[in-house]
Amino acid sequence: MLTITDLKQLYEIDDYQWLEETIALLKNKQFNDLDLENLIEELEDLGKEKKNAVASLLEQIIRHLLLLQYWTEEQEYNSTHWQGEIYTFRVQLRRKLTTNLHNYLQAELNNIYQDALGFVKIKTQNKVQFPLECPYTLEQLLDQE
Repeated sequence: MLTITDLKQLYEIDDYQWLEETIALLKNKQFNDLDLENLIEELEDLGKEKKNAVASLLEQIIRHLLLLQYWTEEQEYNSTHWQGEIYTFRVQLRRKLTTNLHNYLQAELNNIYQDALGFVKIKTQNKVQFPLECPYTLEQLLDQE
């Protein structure tokens, strides 16, 4: 079995093999042999990736809802597409959502809305007046109906 120093070097060379070795150590309850520094970093990154994934899906839902609701000159041509996108993003988000991630989205809703707002302003060439604050609750954004 590899030593902690070997594991740290392996992490720099082949992070996938490092992961396999780390999993084996965990399964064998060899906790003293773990490369804790890199394991903690990987777990933190995993948490960030999950948060980024759900925030991105929520932003997409908001973008499409704003376009659907406020960009009236394009509704005739794009409303079905936007509705389909909203449905798809809601399904994807529902599959990823946990209680902790739900709480994260609730806390970040205003920031996510501002990012979506920036996009739709560019998309519509600032010809549409969108609300400055999010007009939707998180529950409305997640609701399939």
